[in-house]
Amino acid sequence: MKKNTNYKKIVLAYSGGLDTSIIIPWLKENYEGCEVIAVSGNVGQVGELDGLEEKALKTGASKLYVEDLNKEFVEDVIIPCVQMGAKYENTYLLGTSMARPIIAKRLVEIAKAEGADAIAHGCTGKGNDQVRFELAVKAFAPDMPIIAPWRIWDIKGREEEIDYAEAHNIPLKISRETNYSKDKNMWHLSHEGLELEDPANEPKYAGNMEMGCCPEEAPDEAEYVSIDFEKGVPVAVNGEKMDAVSLVWKLNELGGKHGVGIIDIVENRLVGMKCRGVYETPGGTILYHAHEMLEQLCLDKYTQHYKQRMALEFADLVYNGQWYSPLREAMSAFCEKTQETVTGTVKLKLYKGNIIGAGMTSPYSLYDPEIATFDAEDVYDQTWADGFITLFGLPTQVHAKMKAKNHLL
Repeated sequence: MKKNTNYKKIVLAYSGGLDTSIIIPWLKENYEGCEVIAVSGNVGQVGELDGLEEKALKTGASKLYVEDLNKEFVEDVIIPCVQMGAKYENTYLLGTSMARPIIAKRLVEIAKAEGADAIAHGCTGKGNDQVRFELAVKAFAPDMPIIAPWRIWDIKGREEEIDYAEAHNIPLKISRETNYSKDKNMWHLSHEGLELEDPANEPKYAGNMEMGCCPEEAPDEAEYVSIDFEKGVPVAVNGEKMDAVSLVWKLNELGGKHGVGIIDIVENRLVGMKCRGVYETPGGTILYHAHEMLEQLCLDKYTQHYKQRMALEFADLVYNGQWYSPLREAMSAFCEKTQETVTGTVKLKLYKGNIIGAGMTSPYSLYDPEIATFDAEDVYDQTWADGFITLFGLPTQVHAKMKAKNHLL
């Protein structure tokens, strides 16, 4: 690689995982005399922050920032995504995608405060995260140089990364046999690599699920949970008011206990390839399900359908790292308007990986039992349907007559 010796202070997005563990010494080797400041965003990756400062300093960092971003993560990103119903390719609940903008924004703030002349990250050149990090950096520091070692070094894969770590006496929490690529936060845990790289292989769920259990190992007895929403924002679980961060953790506990929220998907990466991953999102899956049910009750047909179409585009923006784009902000403003009447309580039954609706109520319910009933009533005159079908079917009727006239039927 061509070395740039002008970088004297580099701020590194640091997780303590395999990639960033070797990047600190690599930066110091390749940018002579540079100071490396490590920054870790705490977004709920329980257990992964233990011993992080000691490890960062031992591998050559001058200091480590551990920034508590949990509240911002949930309130500013997760909840707006839940309100929109954003699922990438109708399946993935965007756990990694959601966290990156918040972390990168704080990274820029620290880089500016420290007077750094470059920002570095450990994202692979084959993945989406490089785009997410760098777009967020560009949004707040458009002229800041970015160092992406995976795009310039000679290391070819995770096996060679382990070789480098062993040669430099860098302690790792993984072995060559447990070398999954993982991303963990309070919302989800992703697993990629090893046997998952062949779509023909069944994932090794047993012993590898960390946020809960496999459905087969879940209790034989179902459990009910109720979630209260105010304007689309979850505010209580089982009648107990709690802040948004605590609420996500509570739902993680309940969902994990019952094997909820485990998916195995092949997704289309932004960089053009397909990849396979297993995702654990126990609390998030419950929250999405409950919110969708309440919207069925509270939104009119046309708003609901339009919003569902918009959710796909919104999910693409989040997945592609465009959280700080004008379009995403405008779409969120639309979504916020739709949530004005999404208030009520949803009851669910959790059982061996399943989420089963068990009733819902709302003061803004658009469901009118007097109109919807199959029993005799005086509210809905069924003869109204004649005129409606005549007008609604008129284009079909006219088109059919044209085909008959031209012997096309």
